[in-house]
Amino acid sequence: MTTSNAPIFIVGTERSGSNLLRLLLDSHSRISIPHPPHIMRYFAPLEAGYGDLSDRRNLQRLTQDVLRLIERQIHPWESLPDPDLIVSSAKPKDLFGIFVAIYDWHQQESGKARWGCKSTFMIHHVDRILDRFPDAKFIWLIRDPRDVAASSRESVFNPCHPYLTAKLWCEQQRIGLEQEERLPKTNWIRLYYEDLTAEPEQKLQELCEFLEEDFESDMLRYWEKPAAKLSASLSQSWANTASPVLRNRAGNYRKKLSETDIRLVEEAAGETMSQLGYRLDFELSGTTINQPSSVTLAIAEFLGRCRIEWKSLREDQNHWRRWRREWEMALLSARYRVS
Repeated sequence: MTTSNAPIFIVGTERSGSNLLRLLLDSHSRISIPHPPHIMRYFAPLEAGYGDLSDRRNLQRLTQDVLRLIERQIHPWESLPDPDLIVSSAKPKDLFGIFVAIYDWHQQESGKARWGCKSTFMIHHVDRILDRFPDAKFIWLIRDPRDVAASSRESVFNPCHPYLTAKLWCEQQRIGLEQEERLPKTNWIRLYYEDLTAEPEQKLQELCEFLEEDFESDMLRYWEKPAAKLSASLSQSWANTASPVLRNRAGNYRKKLSETDIRLVEEAAGETMSQLGYRLDFELSGTTINQPSSVTLAIAEFLGRCRIEWKSLREDQNHWRRWRREWEMALLSARYRVS
């Protein structure tokens, strides 16, 4: 098969199986997909605050802050590039240029032929990616929002309340539908988490064909590799990454969500769910009468967050790293949003 070196982007919504897909693809002999520090997610809102990035001093400041984010990230990289190398290599001279230069460097360090990014938030930066990489490969990973909501309730990385999770899922899937409508099939592929876990080998073969890579059976043994074991050891949210593909997880939400929670998810995302082929458990009311108030949501989210943070404090090795990262990013945000 003709191979491609175009970068790969896994996009969609968190808690949709992106860690599993990252490790499957990273196990390919030609593909390197490190755990993402979410550079664009954290710094895109702050980029303008750094001033004119054609001024090398401003670009250096931004580069140093981005590298500090990677140094502090909750899934540490083994090493970091020299800041001057990234500043010199960045094309264009902006945040996305820094992002690309860092991933180029990591790919070279890995000894593999191409890199990918698992930051699902890159679904908000598709045009910026295509401006630099017209042949970029996007894998739009989709999962039932009810299962996403059930998973999010136990994760430190997402909204806790099912209604908030459903609203975010709906927003990001609508972007996915818009991009799928306008982009060629050579750039964009839709992948359901439910299909990936039910038929992992077949779906990986299809993905490899889309990526213009030969399928390698060793990809299915991702869970034996050091990257998967490290991921599972750092956080309970990633505990399943050190196991073979867990099949028959579709519909697990019925064991974890109440009827009220399921109805809230379907009210928030039902129309988009139907567009994507998911069957609803309840008939939509067509009104907002059952939606929680902002006060109710805020209280429920706060209580849920306290519960999850307490659990993370006791069980996660990277708990304090995550808190430190969030604190430092909050300080940067306050500084550069004001600027």
